[in-house]
Amino acid sequence: MLIQLSSAVLAASEVAEEHVSIPMSPVMYGVIIMGALLALMFATISFTSLGHRHEATPEHVDPQRQFPNKHDHGQGIEG
Repeated sequence: MLIQLSSAVLAASEVAEEHVSIPMSPVMYGVIIMGALLALMFATISFTSLGHRHEATPEHVDPQRQFPNKHDHGQGIEG
């Protein structure tokens, strides 16, 4: 079994010895990834104060709701 495995690895390594060049320098890959992550970070930061634009309104209590919340502080229909 070990001999079969080692011969399979040897055969695969002979096939994989072809050199494949990458289209740009490795530093540019890091720059592109860093720019994409910074863009995502700025998009996330731009939505941080979105919830503070309007006043909070009380939620409408729906008696037909299948799973009513149990923490409506007594405003809902008792059941």
